[in-house]
Amino acid sequence: MAIFVDQNTKVIVQGLTGGQGRYHGLRNKAYGTQVVGGVTPGKAGQDVEGIPVFDTVADAVAATGATASFIAVPPKAAPAAILEAARAGIGFVVCITEGVPAQDEARVFATLQRDYPATRLLGPNCPGIISPGKCNIGITAGEIAQVPTAAGPNVGIVSRSGTLTYQALYELKQQGIGVSTCVGIGGDPVPGTSFVDCLAQFQADPETHAIIMIGEIGGSAEEEAAEFITHHVTKPMSAYIAGVTAPAGKKMGHAGAIVSSVTGHFAVFFVRALVLFLDYRLIEALMLIFPFFSYLRKE
Repeated sequence: MAIFVDQNTKVIVQGLTGGQGRYHGLRNKAYGTQVVGGVTPGKAGQDVEGIPVFDTVADAVAATGATASFIAVPPKAAPAAILEAARAGIGFVVCITEGVPAQDEARVFATLQRDYPATRLLGPNCPGIISPGKCNIGITAGEIAQVPTAAGPNVGIVSRSGTLTYQALYELKQQGIGVSTCVGIGGDPVPGTSFVDCLAQFQADPETHAIIMIGEIGGSAEEEAAEFITHHVTKPMSAYIAGVTAPAGKKMGHAGAIVSSVTGHFAVFFVRALVLFLDYRLIEALMLIFPFFSYLRKE
């Protein structure tokens, strides 16, 4: 087995006719992923090396039976592309786009939670997901991932860092250790899929015998994962958090990587409050940020 995607996953690429969408979409197809269509408004009837292109995600789903979408569009178009996929009934959306504003991410996340709970978003600003030998959606090189075996051991990987994800995959392959699924959740402030989401899936997956978690500075995701692991994960696992020497308060590389001088929870209070505010849960948003102001007054 694998988590989220497997050999039966049918994928469309939103932005297939663009440079990044074409390059990575064709690489995914060459790996063996069922890339069944592409979406670019105004280009219906065209094809990209045999992959049909449609005007809308709804048209693509109706024609191909697609169950997943790979979004490779510019930042200003990404929020609308995610929500279009959700409206069309896509169950799993991978968005690799970097540079989506945190407010847009929060708005999309709140909308998915409220209106499209059956749709899971991976990203934005993530390398994607690979279940070696079965399905690869995103920009991960399939050549560095070891196919799992029935006897095992097989490792599940979840990571916020793109390059460390690739390193983990490659080093496991050098040791001949299979990977059930590798999930790059991305490092932005409001990821669609969290460490906890992936850890729960790996814990339940019989093909996954051990877990690697790779975190980095910024936010409280690693702390929340540690709490979940303490109570719910029984499989062997190891975790690495990059950035121990980074100076407090300094942005390091991307929007999510900002070191807090105290626990990571304070660094994400306002992002969470924004999600609640956009979901019209005003009282909850105020209750969330009130302790933060109390803390500042004590300081």
